[in-house]
Amino acid sequence: MSQINCQNCDQPFDEGFKFCPHCGQKTNEELTIGVLFYNTISNYFSFDARFLKSFLPLMFRPGYLAKRFLQGKRLMYLHPAQMYLFVSVIFFFLFSFVVADWKKEADAINKKIVSSNNVELIPEDTKKEFDSIQKAQVLNSLKENQKLLGMSDEELKATDSIINSGDSQNLKTSWDFDKKKVDSLIAIGADDSVIYKEMGMSDDPGFFEKRLFSGMLNIVKGTGAGSIIQRAVDAVPIAMFILLPLFALLLKIFYFRRGRYSHHLVFSFYFFSFLFTVFALLLVTDLFLFPIPGWISWLIVLSTFFYFYVALLNFYNRNWFTTFLKCCVITFVFMLMVIPTTGTLLLIFGVMNS
Repeated sequence: MSQINCQNCDQPFDEGFKFCPHCGQKTNEELTIGVLFYNTISNYFSFDARFLKSFLPLMFRPGYLAKRFLQGKRLMYLHPAQMYLFVSVIFFFLFSFVVADWKKEADAINKKIVSSNNVELIPEDTKKEFDSIQKAQVLNSLKENQKLLGMSDEELKATDSIINSGDSQNLKTSWDFDKKKVDSLIAIGADDSVIYKEMGMSDDPGFFEKRLFSGMLNIVKGTGAGSIIQRAVDAVPIAMFILLPLFALLLKIFYFRRGRYSHHLVFSFYFFSFLFTVFALLLVTDLFLFPIPGWISWLIVLSTFFYFYVALLNFYNRNWFTTFLKCCVITFVFMLMVIPTTGTLLLIFGVMNS
């Protein structure tokens, strides 16, 4: 029997096969409109069916999908990386509606702040003079804790005079440059370098100083606050891209005899998919259905810790007490990793995009 080559993988096979035994593509299929749309729809519904089949176990059977995936059930359920990407895209799409509101509010506050040279640190409705009893209570408290606070007698006397004078004019802050001149330069379209000079930038500024003054100028223009929020949000997906492998590394350290690093990575993909799914459902409910009370949201967020605990129990098959201790330590160490990682990325994004 003669052989032909597959149009997709170029591997030879016996003529008469309807599908390539190497890659599975149909051997003789003309590309028509019907074939094109059939492939598109079949691929979509194949993904959709696997996602629906994976959704309930993901939400209500912690650790089940990861365990089944390692057992070889890799076509019945959505691939862990594919599920993570799919769910995270949906979450960040929904989150963009919240971010848009945050940016509007931030820019509105920013414009109010730059509308005057002096900015009140204390709202008018709270700037009331202390009555004599309140003043006495504050001063007595300071005297009792003078050593603890490290205040000298002179500093205590100065504080006494300020409180008794009721002078609140010192509770203001102002720009360190002539804002009216800066505003006029912005209005006539002056070059940024000229404005930076007026704002006090040195003659030979370094990279970070340039970025700092660039961010200050955006704030003076009334658009800096919203941009800062946007950059912070832009850093989150990259932070998660870094933190997820670190989370898997933590699991590998605490369960170093329980398989390869890739096994822990599978668990991490499914667990983070669960987290993004929970947050996405909260956003959908709050944005389109009804507002969720804050305490309920916090309870739901805290419940993810117990989901993690049960998932560890089911996936690693260890006793409940040891698992609980490891769950607490892993969570604590991971949260310590989240803060510097996210902070560093926010700084980098702020410098690069300001």
